[in-house]
Amino acid sequence: MSSDPLRQLDEWAGALLAKLDAPTRRTLAVTIARELRRSQQQRIASQHDAEGSSFVPRKPRLRDRRGTIRRRAAMFTKLRTARWLRIAGTPDAAEVGFSGQAARIARIHQEGLNDRAAPNATEIRYARRALLGFTSIDRECVRDLLLQHLWR
Repeated sequence: MSSDPLRQLDEWAGALLAKLDAPTRRTLAVTIARELRRSQQQRIASQHDAEGSSFVPRKPRLRDRRGTIRRRAAMFTKLRTARWLRIAGTPDAAEVGFSGQAARIARIHQEGLNDRAAPNATEIRYARRALLGFTSIDRECVRDLLLQHLWR
């Protein structure tokens, strides 16, 4: 077996899933994607990446445009909603990812790229904050869902 956890899971479950018909595999993929989205949302809400380390905090900005003092709000509150964090299930894959403009923002933070905070602002390098990731708990959840579905 390879050292990549996703490849190990694919090798283990591939033969079992090949025996299922396409609509059943699609239903299972949607169920898995829904559970993975839920775990990603919870992890993003707790401000931790897949390895368990905390996100790099925002740079301090005390006042907004109107001059009022800002509260320290959690990052990515809207980005983690189901409107932007989408799921898809096909007979061959279960996908969890961002859609639209949120995908661009998420990619910048996921990879720690350069971008402008506002249209005319200077370009800055964002800290790497891994929004999506596959934890050992996620692997166990996928395994349990597969076994649960196969024993029905």
